[in-house]
Amino acid sequence: MKRILISILLMCVLIFSACSSQVADHEPTGLDTITYESESGSIEVPAKPERIVVLYSFLSGSVMALDGNIVGIDQWSKMNPQYEEYIKDAVVVSDESLEKIIELEPDLIIAAPSSKNLDKLKEIAATVTFTYGRLEYLDVHLEIGKLLNKEEEAQTWIDDFKSRASQAGENIKAKIGSEATVSVIESFEKQLYTFGDNWGRSTEIIYQEMGLLMPEKVKEMALNDGYYALSPEVLPEYAGDYIIFSKEPEADHSFQETETYKNIPAVKNDRVFEVNAREFYFNDPITLEFQLDFLMKSFLGE
Repeated sequence: MKRILISILLMCVLIFSACSSQVADHEPTGLDTITYESESGSIEVPAKPERIVVLYSFLSGSVMALDGNIVGIDQWSKMNPQYEEYIKDAVVVSDESLEKIIELEPDLIIAAPSSKNLDKLKEIAATVTFTYGRLEYLDVHLEIGKLLNKEEEAQTWIDDFKSRASQAGENIKAKIGSEATVSVIESFEKQLYTFGDNWGRSTEIIYQEMGLLMPEKVKEMALNDGYYALSPEVLPEYAGDYIIFSKEPEADHSFQETETYKNIPAVKNDRVFEVNAREFYFNDPITLEFQLDFLMKSFLGE
């Protein structure tokens, strides 16, 4: 009987050891943490996150710019050609694909306050949420820098970018005139939109950093809400001396064949600069660098 008890105890020890070993295999390698002051309160996050899931498209580019290893990404970000080299191995996930996220074994999840299953996501890994528009666009990048423990690196890029964008604005105004207006429009399905000064599509660069002028009608209708839906028939009222056309590849662009469009002065004077909307949506460092380069080439030929 004694031998049987000893054998049972030995088997229990072996089973417990095996289970402990399996749990250890799934523990994160970087155990050091920092306290990040998020908009919803203090949260412990990895000091050096190794596997990041980003569920909010307007934040993903900042993570990429700071060399964050993204293993799970939202669908909109995956569609952006400018992001391809950074997330070629990342899996498309959403706030509803919990099993897929668990399989990715993230140590940090970045989401929106409106994301579904936040409580369950928090059980998988440290989860931080950001509200769009709560911070100025460059402050968002700085916050991601704080979250990834790379605040100094983020601030250095911000300072350099603002300087370059401001100088580019001076050069553009010297060429087109300080009173020239610029409007930004975008096609999506069968609808057109124009934008204020803080809705991506290079609006932050054009109006905030470069100080270029917005048409009065755009200012009236789009500045407060950030965007305004309009029909092709009234587009001439919102057209600036120059137009940046963020063009969704699959949208209906038949309006460009109408006389109404062709008679817009910016169109007649070859002052419409078209760009793939999928590369132009956001306002993160990767997108902003692309936008700045596009604007300089379009206006200055540089």
